[in-house]
Amino acid sequence: MSAPDFVAIGHVTLDRIGDATRPGGAALFAAVTAYRLGLSVGLLTSHGDDFPLDLIPSQIEVVSVPAADTTRFEHRQDPQGRVSHVRAAAGPLAKADVPDDWRGAALTLLAPVLDEVEPMIATLFTDGAVGAAAQGWLRTTAPDGLVVGRPWQTPEPLLHSVQALFLSREDIRGQEAAVVQWFQRIPVGVLTADRDGALLFVNGERYDVRPRPAREIDPTGAGDVFAATFMVQYQRDGDPWLAAAAAACAGSLAVEGIGWSSLADRPTLDASLASYQRHE
Repeated sequence: MSAPDFVAIGHVTLDRIGDATRPGGAALFAAVTAYRLGLSVGLLTSHGDDFPLDLIPSQIEVVSVPAADTTRFEHRQDPQGRVSHVRAAAGPLAKADVPDDWRGAALTLLAPVLDEVEPMIATLFTDGAVGAAAQGWLRTTAPDGLVVGRPWQTPEPLLHSVQALFLSREDIRGQEAAVVQWFQRIPVGVLTADRDGALLFVNGERYDVRPRPAREIDPTGAGDVFAATFMVQYQRDGDPWLAAAAAACAGSLAVEGIGWSSLADRPTLDASLASYQRHE
């Protein structure tokens, strides 16, 4: 069998926000984004029997590592930002779990939520571009399940194996100097900053990416949508600045609906990008 165009690797999750519980996870948001943009998609994940696989678009090929539990988060919004607790966790994802026929994928995004993805999975995908949405490697849990930040001891081989690194402003508090060093050692780095847009690093040079105004309903997954869209657009056009503009549009469209309900398809993204560019 041929490899999917786009492979996403990381836990699917069940996220409780208020009284509602919804499927989520960085890899799932990235996978649905790539699917909406017209790519064939594979998702490598781990979850328990309670995860509603039928809610994932059937065209996405899901390979699941069995686990006793699905990764579960409880989120609440405080004035300082989102506060999250982990209530259960699925199993780790290792190099041996990657299907052999997926290793020829043109695009791969490693997207851990809780340090579940072995970083050296990146070394398997030698025929395509590999990105890392690294949030899950920069956090851990306190004894009560509270999600807290931690220093990331970046594996050297990972920085040699990825072409793009995606982080958010919240992920890197206290590690700003280290982040700049990471971005100077890879072709492309992106630091998203919610309503303030993003910073794009191309071969270590910094550029501002202005935001697209949005009517925010649900910010969940916006950074993951940004990362997936960036990779898809960059492969399509070979222009990192255009890819960042497209990703800014896709991320802002994503927050205008619940879950992945407002993720852009290709015509919607192209129209939004054209409008965005007219206002430069």
